[in-house]
Order: sequence, then structure tokens, then C-alpha cells
Amino acid sequence: MSESLLEKLFAKSRQECPEPRKATVQGQIPAWLQGTLLRNGPGRHSVGDTSYNHWFDGFALLHSFTIKNGEVYYRSKFLRSDTYNSNTEANRIVVSEFGTMAYPDPCKNIFAKAASHLSHIIPEFSDNCLINIMKCGEDYYATTEINFIRKIDPLTLDTLDKVDYTKYIAVNIATSHPHYDKEGNVLNVGTSIADMGKTKYMIFKIPTSQLEKDKKNSCLKRTELVCSIPSYSRINPSYYHSFGMSENYIIFIEQPFKLDILKLATAYFRGANWASCLNFHKEEKTWIHVVDKRTKKPIETKFYTNALVVFHHVNAYEEDGHLVVDVIAYKDSSLYDVFYMANLKKVFDGNSSLASIPICQRFVIPLQHDKNAEVGVNLVRLPLVTAKALKEKEGVVYCIPEVLCEGIELPQINYDYNGRKYSYIYAASVQWRPVPTEIVKFNVQTRETLRWKEEHCWPAEPLFVPSPDAKEEDEGLILSTVVTFGPKKAPFLLILDGKTFTEIARASVEVDMHLDLHGLFIPEKVASAENT
Repeated sequence: MSESLLEKLFAKSRQECPEPRKATVQGQIPAWLQGTLLRNGPGRHSVGDTSYNHWFDGFALLHSFTIKNGEVYYRSKFLRSDTYNSNTEANRIVVSEFGTMAYPDPCKNIFAKAASHLSHIIPEFSDNCLINIMKCGEDYYATTEINFIRKIDPLTLDTLDKVDYTKYIAVNIATSHPHYDKEGNVLNVGTSIADMGKTKYMIFKIPTSQLEKDKKNSCLKRTELVCSIPSYSRINPSYYHSFGMSENYIIFIEQPFKLDILKLATAYFRGANWASCLNFHKEEKTWIHVVDKRTKKPIETKFYTNALVVFHHVNAYEEDGHLVVDVIAYKDSSLYDVFYMANLKKVFDGNSSLASIPICQRFVIPLQHDKNAEVGVNLVRLPLVTAKALKEKEGVVYCIPEVLCEGIELPQINYDYNGRKYSYIYAASVQWRPVPTEIVKFNVQTRETLRWKEEHCWPAEPLFVPSPDAKEEDEGLILSTVVTFGPKKAPFLLILDGKTFTEIARASVEVDMHLDLHGLFIPEKVASAENT
């Protein structure tokens, strides 16, 4: 049974469903919920006789649920990236990915090929954008963690333009989790490794408000640098998956999970995958950079905490001269190792488990504090928090987080409250297996938890959609795609009440649905053109 479950969730190569397929709806979908839930994630892990080594290497498979007048239609399509096209044409894996190194021509001398890679600090990455969806003006892009993004049609799921960030901003790597300000502008963080020894993190903005005469031009052409932060280690920059943003500040966590640039530059020559170029240094500090959006400069005080790894920020907000930063943190980088296919098999056979459980932690950063405070004094003055910020030498503060809860990942909030004081996290519950068995609503103020769980169901990241004219933070709906494992049980779109966390409807569809990662909901005004 464990092998079947592993195959069902991770190893199986999915079949796309390019034409809309009507779902069977149980319950009553509120009339105001009109639009498309668009999701992204790996959906195929073998080509011909070759297979990927890591789950994050699989071909990007987009899928969507379009909701109109109480009816739901499903479709899915593989992202037709250059990577997808090259591999399918060769009928084997010829483009390297995160955990799988490939060699395009087995007859070609590896040393000759490696020489071309050594001529560049960073090799050209795959454009297999399998992690998230980004909205940029009126356009939508499939994203991953490198310099390539792929424009897509959110209705048909067709693959459109290939975009290289480096044409607009000097970054080799960028997060797949951008933020959006009140005007709808996109903010993101990338790493510039153009000059060896001068590595820096680049916070950039893509303005989406355009003059009428510029409507036909891509917003990306107006990309601007907000601030650059030199890496503490100029040749070993930090890995990161997301960042935080409050009303006036951007929070970037430089963690001791680091990319070895020299190893990366020689990976092809050594026959090593790119994942092997990431190393966790448990003896080093984690630096918390705070950038003032108004001055476009980092604040002078240096904040740090113990070694940890953060993939997902939850939220950040300002309160009485403090910056509250909530994240999901791990004690090490072992999560990535779990998702190697060989390790997943051990987990589902019961011979292994998650080495590090995710912990929701709250850091409180004193933006305004007594410069003359004695060493060792806790600078946090907010009531009802146990997080500390201890002054060390002048200009350096050691932060000790407060634990909010354990065992949750893929956090989402009502994004209307991003950068504001908030109460609710919607997340996947992760225990001994690296796959959610339930989704939860967690109140960060009262620490109360509501749960949804059903036998043989594996829900994805829960997404909150606020009700029109909502007066309260949790007034809305939760959407989650659910992969099922069991006889005669079709996968479905789950719709929960945001307040009570009880099911109000589900839309089941007989398709080969995959376990996705991230996505967004597109309201009807954008996504109403095609329903059948």
C-alpha cells in the first residue's frame, strides 16, 4: 500500500486535461464566488527510460478550477517550457534540474561541455517554472526560483513568452513568492552573482500602473531597483524562498543555508547536481535585514538569531515602534533532502520521517529603542509577547523568537491583511510525512486551531478568498485542491467557510490530479471569458 501511495502522490507521471471538464458539485457554492483558481506544481517525473531524482524536478503542470454561477470546470496543461520541449523531443532527460544533472549528448565529451559552463559563474538554469503563479499588471507568469519566468494564458493555460529577469534587473536567482503593494505593484528579491566576490541581494519593484500609451508594453520593462544588500559571505550567498513585507519595511532573512558559487560553477564538470551546492552551516548566524521602503535603505541596526532555515514567511506588521515578523522555520535544511525520490520511498515505507518539524515562530524587532541601553537588556516592549531582542554591542541585537505553534506549512493569510496586524493563518498540517494530511485555521492571538481532515485525502495549500465587502478578517472562503487516495473517490476542489472552517461545497472531477504547490485566485473580471 505504501508504494501505491508514493506513486499516487509523488512518482506517477500525470496526464494533462487540456479541455475543460465539468465537475460534480456537492453543496452550494456562494453566488459571489466567480473566477478561476489557478495552481502550479510538478506533475511528471520521468521521460522515456529516465527519471528525475527529486520531486521538485518534475515538469510544471498547471491546473485550474473555473467557477461561474455555481458550476465548476477543470483543466490542466503542462507548461511548454524549453525544458519540456527539449526533453520530450529527445524522449529522455537532457536538461538539468535542481536534484538531477543531465548531459544532453551522451556521445559528447563531458570535459568539452564542462568548459562552456566554466566560462560563466552561474550556468543557465532550466525554465521549468513549477512553483507559483505571479500576477504582473494584466499578465500572469509561472515562476520558480531562478531568473526565468514563463508568461501563461490563465484561461487556456497555454504557455506564452519566456522572460529572463536579467534583461530588466541584474539577478541570477529570484524568489517565487513576490509581494504586492496597495497599488498592485510587484516587489521581489533576487541575488546578483555577476561579479565573483561582490554578491548582493537585490530588492526590486515592477510598477504595474501604466499610462494608456504604454498598455501594450510589458510591466517588466519598468522594473526598478529598490535596494541592494551585500551578502555577508560574498561567494556563498544565502538560499531563500520568500521574504516579508509590512507597510513600511521589507524583511529579508539571510540564513546559513548557503549556495556555494564555486561548486555551482563546476557542478557539470564534477557530475554533481545543483542541490549538492547548497549547504547548511549550523554554527553560523541568521541575519535579519530590515529595509525601509521610504528611504530605500537598510536600517543601521544589525539583527540576528540562531541558525535556522525559512522557506515561507507568514506576515509582518508594525506595532508601537516594533516590527513583528512571523515565519515558518526549521532547525536545519533536511526538508529538501526528504524530497529526493529515494528518501520519499523510505518515508512511505515507514523507514524514515521528517528530520525537522516546521515551527511557526514570531520575531519582534525593536525599530525604536534606547541606544544607551545596557548590554543584555531586552529591547522588546510589546505586552503579551515572549519574543526577545537582546542588545549586544552597539548596533547589534540578538533576537529570540516566540513559538506560536508547530507542524504547519504552506501558510496563507487574508492578503488584505498583509503588512497589518492580523489573527488568522490558514495552512497545511505536516506531521511525520512531508505531505499535508489536513488543513488548519490557526488564531495567532488566541492560539485556537480549527481543522479539516478526511480519510484518504491529501489537501494542498489552503487559499483564502475574502467575501465582497467583508467586515471581518476571516469573512470569506477557503479553497484547496484535494488529491484522493482510495477506491472510487475522485479528487476535488474543497470549499470551506472561512469563519467556521466547515465544508460548504466540493467539486469532484474524474481526472489525474497532481499534488500542487502554490497558486492564486483570479476574480471573474479577469477569468470569465471561458467556462466551457
